[in-house]
Amino acid sequence: MLPRPRQVVAVVVALLAALLLVPGSPAAAATADRFGFALVDNPTVPPWTALPGAYQFGSWAPGPLAAGGKVATGRFLVRFPGIAFGSRGNVHVTAVASDGRFCETVRWYASGSDEIVDVQCFKPGGFPADTPFTVLWTVSSGTLPPGVGGYASVQVTSNLIAQSYDSAGGAVTVTPLAIGVYSVRFNAVGDPAGALAGNLQVTALQPNANPRRCKILKWGATGADVVAYVACHNPATGAPMNSDFTASFARERSVYASFAPPKYFGYLATPFAGPTNWSYPLGVGANGYGPSGPGTYTVKFPQLHQSATTAQLTAIGDGSAYCTIQAKWLQFGPDAVVPVACFTNAGAPEKSDFSVAFASSV
Repeated sequence: MLPRPRQVVAVVVALLAALLLVPGSPAAAATADRFGFALVDNPTVPPWTALPGAYQFGSWAPGPLAAGGKVATGRFLVRFPGIAFGSRGNVHVTAVASDGRFCETVRWYASGSDEIVDVQCFKPGGFPADTPFTVLWTVSSGTLPPGVGGYASVQVTSNLIAQSYDSAGGAVTVTPLAIGVYSVRFNAVGDPAGALAGNLQVTALQPNANPRRCKILKWGATGADVVAYVACHNPATGAPMNSDFTASFARERSVYASFAPPKYFGYLATPFAGPTNWSYPLGVGANGYGPSGPGTYTVKFPQLHQSATTAQLTAIGDGSAYCTIQAKWLQFGPDAVVPVACFTNAGAPEKSDFSVAFASSV
């Protein structure tokens, strides 16, 4: 006997209700909740000037553009439209400069329906200087099912965790080890087999806009946990210095936490091999790099220059050396070429390892 219409409706309603009760379902956890990225190629424009359309994208509705403007020497505000979420989330910035200028985050906050990111940049020695830069803001919630990568982030303020997110549902822990040195543990978001995998990014955060720089000292894997060691420095002297910072880890996901979209993204960490060099859709080992001069390098991301694109970069290693994106990345057909420059604390060219991430909007 066929079920009666009322019985069919009741069964369907019950099934839908059961699905809605499943926490962190794959459909709900496929992307960041909200995000935006942009490139500031002219750091002297007045607020609120539209930023380059080919280098910005976000979770806002089509129509408005990310905008920004200079508010003081080296100080620039970026406005992501319609995605406000207060001071939650994670921010990274990377200077785009060939002469040793660098940038930090000052703060981020909601202004009406918009999310504002406040950035301060400097020249070597820690003196404010107008500087082009890339910026991203992203906020996530919920957990990811197995087999779709992992993402985690943390904001450290006054040596304590101000906020954190872990897509495996575990805790992020931070332990100060010495002046300016921190151990950051991202729980269960690494490779399930315990291999070193994924990509790390770190950005100094200074609410008074005083100069700071932070980098990756080293990182490792303990089972599926990722342990990153962050080192921060005083740009005036190069000496270790305690600093606020943000850090994020992405494995088989974009630097802004989303996946599918984007289906074109990748990352590379120069001291390591295997799955720290990864690309979607090409997989392990697809990206390449090599020296191009004293302290400079060229990184190639095959097939990843699709639609709007962004990049972030963090130096790796001992000492106060640091790295920037040397100039705006280039497109060769579907390939992206990102030039990298690394410097001593005084701004002279210097060899350095680094971690770089590149992502498209699609």
